Amino acid sequence: MVCIYEGLLYRALNPRWASQPLSGDGAAIHGGRFNPRGMPALYTSLSPMTALKEAQQVGTFQPVTLVAYEAKIARLFDARDPESLEQRGIAPALLADPTWRDAMLKGRPAPSQTFGANLKADGVQGLLVQSFVTGADDQEVNIVVLAWNSADGCQLRVIDD
Repeated sequence: MVCIYEGLLYRALNPRWASQPLSGDGAAIHGGRFNPRGMPALYTSLSPMTALKEAQQVGTFQPVTLVAYEAKIARLFDARDPESLEQRGIAPALLADPTWRDAMLKGRPAPSQTFGANLKADGVQGLLVQSFVTGADDQEVNIVVLAWNSADGCQLRVIDD
């Protein structure tokens, strides 16, 4: 299902990227659950606490810069809807698969990465998805922004009063 999102988003960045909060370069360099290497993406959350949890999945607490965005996303795919996933030919379990990094490290994209790349190729600007952080509940939701700040209707503005 494609929907519209307007509201706040939050992202906990590695301080290395704090001066470039609209850059998806870190995700492009390293790859992420929903983007293969070479494809920029912004991994954001609907709440600051979820953003912090997402950034702290490995090791002890790491330094982060927490950023808020004012967002308007015109074409957002709701990956929480099993029927929409079925229409796209992907099972919910593949989105949650904790071994996605293993495939990437072996030089092939994980199914979730191919899914994200295909959505972007089809003009989808973002992916609304449940958080897969250990212990996350139904209220912890992320938006992976696949395309932003172009003429196609997806705008992000860093809030920096």
